[in-house]
Amino acid sequence: MDSMLLYHGSNEIVEFPEIRKTKYTKDFSWGFYCTNDYEQAQKWAYRRTGAGIVNIYSYTPNDELKILKFDKMTDEWLDFIGECRNGYIHGYDIVEGPMADDTIWNFVNDFLEGNISRSVFWEYAAFRHPTHQISFHTIKALSCLNFERSEKVNE
Repeated sequence: MDSMLLYHGSNEIVEFPEIRKTKYTKDFSWGFYCTNDYEQAQKWAYRRTGAGIVNIYSYTPNDELKILKFDKMTDEWLDFIGECRNGYIHGYDIVEGPMADDTIWNFVNDFLEGNISRSVFWEYAAFRHPTHQISFHTIKALSCLNFERSEKVNE
């Protein structure tokens, strides 16, 4: 299989990616998150300090891994994010799909709290264009990534 470039925005060089359990779970639970969108990685890189690092990896898929891929925002995607944000630990090595940005996440949160219906969520989200994310949840999954280089951004 052909490899592709993925990007991870951070405030440090991440030559050896790892999975860290943090206070809050993300869209696809705890994992190491990358994107195929360099500009999105730049946003992640300097969201806290105004400067940062984009780490660049070659990613070679492994067909032996358990992979869940969402091609677009769907009810299944919404339900999966809701479960993960509430602490659900899934059994996938890699999960890939649209990223719920802050605006979409507010809609997701309103849906999960019962403040809006599913149909209203889709009305609100209809004109949003989510970006890409891919999360690595196991050591075997992380072995698909090969660190290429890092670049300083917005210095």
